Amino acid sequence: MPQQTIQPLDFTDLKTYSVHGRHSKVSIDDFARPLSPNMRVSQPIASLPAQFAGVEFPELIQCVARSVQTKKPVMLGMGAHVIKVGLNPILIDLMKRGILTSIALNGAGIIHDTEIAMVGRTSEEVGDVLGAGAFGAARETGEVLNATINNGAKKNIGMGQAVGQALLKHDFPHNDQSLLAQACKLGVPVTVHVAVGTDIIHIHPGADGAAIGQTSYFDFRLFCRLVSQLEGGTYLNVGSAVILPEIFLKALTVVRNLGFEVKKFTTANFDFIRHYRPVTNVVHRPTMEGGRGFDFTGHHELMIPLFAAALLDELEKKW
Repeated sequence: MPQQTIQPLDFTDLKTYSVHGRHSKVSIDDFARPLSPNMRVSQPIASLPAQFAGVEFPELIQCVARSVQTKKPVMLGMGAHVIKVGLNPILIDLMKRGILTSIALNGAGIIHDTEIAMVGRTSEEVGDVLGAGAFGAARETGEVLNATINNGAKKNIGMGQAVGQALLKHDFPHNDQSLLAQACKLGVPVTVHVAVGTDIIHIHPGADGAAIGQTSYFDFRLFCRLVSQLEGGTYLNVGSAVILPEIFLKALTVVRNLGFEVKKFTTANFDFIRHYRPVTNVVHRPTMEGGRGFDFTGHHELMIPLFAAALLDELEKKW
């Protein structure tokens, strides 16, 4: 049977229109502007193209500046990677300026922050020690933190407060670079939200599951109190893919259930990869009743200093 010849479609009668009358999503009016030496950070931010994050990043800066100016909370929830890439000095400076009003950490956060305070370095090479069963077995880290948590349970305080007080009491040589030590000194609340079994100190003999649960649950209730005051403020999730987004959503549920008005506020997620929970539980769901959520993808070591510098410029301009 002879094969049929299929002819290509003829486009001769296709209807066209003038590009001059068409709506276009991209215009040269929205293009970036050239940069020049000695610019203030606010100038390249203002020079960003008026597209996607080029619009949203300056808008976030304005929202956070508004929270600061109206003396509303600026809460930070963060994963430990933020500490490991060297951002403690930026965050400590924001606390000292009265911009960051609270910090929420996962369990790994207190480990890396404490090691920074004790010896000025942290983060072992897992592949080098896992085979020998030595991963996470640093004696001093386990002894200091487990003793601190156990003591915090006896004093009926939260894990964040207990660790901050202990670091100051030990007077470690690098406390000036520690988030928890400096927050304790400044009176900035730090809450710690632990999943039992995820952190190296849980494998040490001094670990007490009851004390871990008690002090971390205290901090969850404290975090709920902080979220109850979030109306008009800002919540930033930086580098936490699971724990902090889930904690934030549950805390928001609690405070709304108890009758607190927390609907109009700003949220933003910063991470180097997009994850379901931060986008859903921080950016979208919490702001459905009147807030504004933002999501930015990029390396913490670039994005957070840029964010901080742009915010300081904006606050100086507004004030």
